[in-house]
Amino acid sequence: MAWFYLLAAGLAEIGWAIGLKYTDGFTRPLPTALTLLSMLVSILLLGLALKTLPLGTAYAVWTGIGTVGTVLAGMLLFGEPADALRLGCIALIVAGIAGLKFLAAG
Repeated sequence: MAWFYLLAAGLAEIGWAIGLKYTDGFTRPLPTALTLLSMLVSILLLGLALKTLPLGTAYAVWTGIGTVGTVLAGMLLFGEPADALRLGCIALIVAGIAGLKFLAAG
């Protein structure tokens, strides 16, 4: 269950990172409220995951999910570059997340 919490926390982190773009410097009330809610959900779920997962592993996976998801969202939503080098770097982050998951399981 801890890995599910961690995955959901990472997805919520993507939500608040994207949400920051839409808050326009926290001047738009609805995007700001949704962003803050997503931040709260992300931290709460990370806290639940940390009940059983090692801190370093959980934090690295949480930030990795957020990083990869935010970079991909930036490419899809905001037209950020999707060149081969950038995609290769994303693949390295994904490999690192997978490696930490398998090491924590073993």
